[in-house]
Amino acid sequence: MATTKVYIVYYSMYGHVEKLAEEIKKGAASVEGVEAKLWQVPEILPEEVLGKMGAPPKSDVPIITPNELPEADGLLFGFPTRFGLMAAQFKAFMDATGGLWRTQALAGKPAGLFYSTGSQGGGQETTPLTSITQLVHHGLIFVPIGYTFGAGMFEMEAVKGGSPYGAGTFAGDGSRQPTELELAQAFHQGKYFAGIAKKLKASP
Repeated sequence: MATTKVYIVYYSMYGHVEKLAEEIKKGAASVEGVEAKLWQVPEILPEEVLGKMGAPPKSDVPIITPNELPEADGLLFGFPTRFGLMAAQFKAFMDATGGLWRTQALAGKPAGLFYSTGSQGGGQETTPLTSITQLVHHGLIFVPIGYTFGAGMFEMEAVKGGSPYGAGTFAGDGSRQPTELELAQAFHQGKYFAGIAKKLKASP
């Protein structure tokens, strides 16, 4: 059986989205026959500005170009929110996919979303909801996690990011890190999504 390629493409300024991406990769790779790969989108802010914002250096995860997206059988996109929308860095990357849109090179492929916000009311639902437009124009098939994470979706005692749209975390002032429950949800999303991508690839 041919390998199913799942690309986890993200932007992370302070590392919160990257931590989710790493767990999503583990979850996707746990599905037999699935190859999961991490990619970062290009940074558009100069180093001087990033330094003033206290952003740490980027990891060595490779930078993706739009032309590499069609190689994947499934795509998971991750980004922090800015005022309830995807961060400008990720939007700039999506804006550069016009050539793929013209040929509908991504049409029919499954896609999912994950994200971080600074506060509980900061966009855990509006960010993925407003980002679905990017998927729609490319003809991508949106795959939410729904309530497949089970009891973890109903946690009320602990602060937990994420929603039926996808895995999520709260960054707060930047010092808060993803919790075990949030990372478990990210792992679940990767595994769940990879299973669907594998089925779609195998279907006639």
